[in-house]
Amino acid sequence: MGRISIAYIHEGKWPPGSVDIHIIEKSLRKAVFAAILLIPIACIFLSLKEISATLILWRLQLSGLLVILLFFFWNPVHKESVIIMPAFGVQLETHYTSGRIIRRFIPAGEILKPVLLECVTPVTCYWSLSLLVRGKEELVLVFKELHPPMKMLLPVWKALCASIDNKEGPDTCGEGEDG
Repeated sequence: MGRISIAYIHEGKWPPGSVDIHIIEKSLRKAVFAAILLIPIACIFLSLKEISATLILWRLQLSGLLVILLFFFWNPVHKESVIIMPAFGVQLETHYTSGRIIRRFIPAGEILKPVLLECVTPVTCYWSLSLLVRGKEELVLVFKELHPPMKMLLPVWKALCASIDNKEGPDTCGEGEDG
């Protein structure tokens, strides 16, 4: 079946230092197209026992519809974005395929440090970006649903570090440490 591709978009059209937007977006086009073609055809060939052509067409349509519904309801997150406003804080957004958007705002004074972590499970290994927030016992995940690769997380981490450096002095994220 097709791969789900993840794209990184950086929107920096505003004056420097005002707003910095980082978007991680999931594209299902290739996966849905392959599933619509391959799964119904495979189901038909597995169940061929002198069936009429109309029954084959109905099975093809219904199984294609089922595949589309599974893709949209299995992992309904379409994109996640980070909006960095150095004067105010960070807004984290999760966009669902249904159109629903969940927004979380973290004031700039409460963010202690952005942290890159390697997450290891029995099945997979991936990187995650979290925020160490004053007054919270747990880390706040920046990208809760999508797990972008390290090359996409690094620019977001650097932008978050730069936003914190403006308030607390240079090298609060450890970029300049030797050792």
